[in-house]
Amino acid sequence: MEVIRKVAIVGAGLVGRGWAIVFARAGHDVAVYDGSAEIRAAGIESIRASLVDMREAGLVDAIDPVLRRLRVVDTLEAAVAGADYIQESVLERRDVKQAVCLEIDRAMRPDAVVGSSSSGIPASAFTEGCVNRPRFLVAHPVNPPHLIPLVELVPAPWTDAGIVPWLRAQMEQVGQAAIVVRKEVDGFVLNRLQGALLNEAWALLEEGVASAADIDLTVSHGLGYRWSFMGPFETIDLNAPGGIADYARRLGPLYHAIALARRDPAPWSEALIAKAEAERREKLPVSDLSERSVWRDRNLMALVAHKRRIGV
Repeated sequence: MEVIRKVAIVGAGLVGRGWAIVFARAGHDVAVYDGSAEIRAAGIESIRASLVDMREAGLVDAIDPVLRRLRVVDTLEAAVAGADYIQESVLERRDVKQAVCLEIDRAMRPDAVVGSSSSGIPASAFTEGCVNRPRFLVAHPVNPPHLIPLVELVPAPWTDAGIVPWLRAQMEQVGQAAIVVRKEVDGFVLNRLQGALLNEAWALLEEGVASAADIDLTVSHGLGYRWSFMGPFETIDLNAPGGIADYARRLGPLYHAIALARRDPAPWSEALIAKAEAERREKLPVSDLSERSVWRDRNLMALVAHKRRIGV
């Protein structure tokens, strides 16, 4: 299989625009399409604003060379017809993804590869009817993908076996950190891990163990410090004198007891959601969410720049 030279982005919301930056800054020609004329019209300026912040953080040397590799087109066919790789990033709904993938299937080159930004819906749920279905798989990023490099590669049962190692190498060449999810499971790896933490956070809030703000603080000023450069298995390997087996002997019974206490998880209730919403809105009005998202991205940029400097 050839290396990626031309990329199509289908769906130009936050995730799609982030993907456009990933590929354009790596030197690829990128065609961007969205079904919304309003989103298409705003796409380049939104990307420019992100690049300005990235340049200030030292994550790109110059803005114009990246922008010159980007073009917004008015039809899906114009975006995907000549693409080596197509990244689909439309609404996270099975019916929407199925309809768009069928459109992509009709317009793509038969030797192109299509990655879906699906957060948890497996590719087998929306690509079965595609003629070129062996060329489709999930390539799920973390939002925003131009700042957080992880990508989950999740093949469908019919995905060509050679595509996964090829796409993993291509993702690494554009600066992403790709993992292979060996079988389709709802939520894949990232959202299953995130979901375990979220479910416990909601349960602790509902039981009155701690406030939402203090639960957030536990992660942002506790667990998150280690997790920003190493994962859970390495964390526990370094947290006991004898390594991971020693840690498991010491604390395995505690974690088992915690798991047994959550064997009948309840859905997030409307009352519980309202409680968390009220606490968050005291700290951050809805009108300030966009500004806070910019704050998040700039802090991520600073973290990315720091990790590059120290080599982790």
